[in-house]
Amino acid sequence: MWGKITSHIGVWLGLEEPDRPMRASCSMSMIHHPQMTTVRNSKSSDNLHRITVSPQRITDVNESPTIRKTSSIFTLRRSRNKEKKLKNGSPKVKNVGEMTQSWHSHNQINTILSATQNSTPEKQQRKDSPKEKNIFSFLSRQSRSRSGNPADHNNISISKSPSIISPLSQASNTSTSSKTTTPTSQSVADFTHLRKRRPRSAHYDPNTIQLPAKKEIESQNVEDLYEKIEKLGEGSYATVYKCESRLDNSIVALKEIKLQFQEGLPFTAIREASLLRNLRHANIVSLHDIFYQHNQLTFVFEYMKMDLSKYLEQNVYGLDSFEIKLLLFQLLRGLDFCHRKKILHRDLKPQNLLLDEDGVLKLADFGLARAKSVPSRTYSHEVVTLWYRPPDVLLGSTDYSTSLDMWGVGCIFAEICSGTALFPGTKDVVDQLDKIFSVRGAPDHQKWPEVLSLPRYTPDLFPRYRELSFIAVNPMFTKILKSGQELLGMLLQLRPESRVSAASAMLHPYFASLPREIHLLAPNQSIFKLPELRDFKAF
Repeated sequence: MWGKITSHIGVWLGLEEPDRPMRASCSMSMIHHPQMTTVRNSKSSDNLHRITVSPQRITDVNESPTIRKTSSIFTLRRSRNKEKKLKNGSPKVKNVGEMTQSWHSHNQINTILSATQNSTPEKQQRKDSPKEKNIFSFLSRQSRSRSGNPADHNNISISKSPSIISPLSQASNTSTSSKTTTPTSQSVADFTHLRKRRPRSAHYDPNTIQLPAKKEIESQNVEDLYEKIEKLGEGSYATVYKCESRLDNSIVALKEIKLQFQEGLPFTAIREASLLRNLRHANIVSLHDIFYQHNQLTFVFEYMKMDLSKYLEQNVYGLDSFEIKLLLFQLLRGLDFCHRKKILHRDLKPQNLLLDEDGVLKLADFGLARAKSVPSRTYSHEVVTLWYRPPDVLLGSTDYSTSLDMWGVGCIFAEICSGTALFPGTKDVVDQLDKIFSVRGAPDHQKWPEVLSLPRYTPDLFPRYRELSFIAVNPMFTKILKSGQELLGMLLQLRPESRVSAASAMLHPYFASLPREIHLLAPNQSIFKLPELRDFKAF
């Protein structure tokens, strides 16, 4: 039945003519052919079958015209020239594989036929028949074993009855193989001399796919690369050490983060590593490398001598006026680069500002930093240390932008001037807001109407404070002159939309005494590359 279907499909698609059969096929339809009997004797995963021919089903075409010819899907396609020769009376000899030209010689065919005189009458009758069709012609095609292993071809065995072995098939075995074998009840088909078929890429056996071996990369131990010198500090989830590289004797800072079994990797470490990869600036700390081993994550940073908090402890009355200007400009320069990259630091304080021996200031600790999302800008209000947190965030606002960092810049600016924090809250959020309103005045609903919609704002909770001048708060603010006090007021505006940006603050007249070329420096160039500032030593 399957043979009829494939034959009709071949005629309909133009692949086969009614009087011209298609080439052989080793597909599964061969198993259902009426002249074949399948015997499964293989236990391999490829489900190979042995094809046994039923002798009683094979008869000469001339004996009974009612019996159907061999199905076209198991015969090789003949060329037009050979088909013309067959019509002229030449015997129909099948071209199997790479058969030599001696096959076409009539004299050698007679010699081959004479060698089989001792065969049975059935063989003689088949030999003399000009319309003989070799039913084993499908063996001329190479096996479609999916594994591609030549050893699998040996698993396919063809059982032939001695009474139906064709003389031509015997001659082909003697001409294509160096070993002469006598006809037996079973012989193994040899496909090595045939043309290799292109593999069917859509039907690979997953059990036979071999992937290339992965190159194992030797893991390096941090202790083998760096030698600890001293402990610089210890926080809630990390410890920082001063270390020396064993390769080039350079000094680095190792930040070791202990990983808890149930808590996993802290989100602050993930944010810091992901953000610092894209922040390469002269005023932002550089992340050199990351190691993960022994349930510990280690960040390798460039070494800085101290942070701004320790430096202010050595200067209880604040810093020099020109030094204040240089530190503030570097802070604004690094922060402006972050804001241009749409990154909020969200934790500006003196402890997170590092200083080296040349007076270069760099932003560090991006654990609470976050990239600004557009259009949603809903963030947590539990950010920034309490002393440097803006009033809108203290009142519960989660819709903030770069103005959050600019309030922290104003607080740091005031602290390096006077040596003490400007708004040192001691209790809670309410006490911190009271410290802010006592200096900057109570919120004005006309100047800041959005304050009424903040969740933690109560109109009658705070007294009606008036805004004070910075000199009235601390006489040390006289060091920054009037222009510095004006810039400080622009940074510490209660309404977030009224605060000056980092880019605009660097253009303020307070920095007019600095060289003009300072605004033309590349991001990776320090301000101390300028000749006017090269000899300045902060420490």
